[in-house]
Amino acid sequence: MSFSTHVLDTSKGLPVAGVPVRLETPSGAHSGVTDTDGRWRLETPLQAGRHRLVLETEFASDFFPEVTIVFAVADDRHHHVPLLLSPFGYSTYRGS
Repeated sequence: MSFSTHVLDTSKGLPVAGVPVRLETPSGAHSGVTDTDGRWRLETPLQAGRHRLVLETEFASDFFPEVTIVFAVADDRHHHVPLLLSPFGYSTYRGS
């Protein structure tokens, strides 16, 4: 069960590099920044349970300085949680 996220600035139609990312898992926290394609990956397997993904998003929005996404892992598939962000809102979904 590996994990990845992808941050896209929908107001510009571009991925966002350098976004601080923190993933809190039942076994501990992991952190990093998005790469030049706006992606961050964790190769360590995820345990079943609740996980919290925190992205520092002040670069795009004064109103949304941080986005927190809580998701549950119940299987051993790869988990991909993208963030689509603009100054006026954001959305996410379970990717593949």
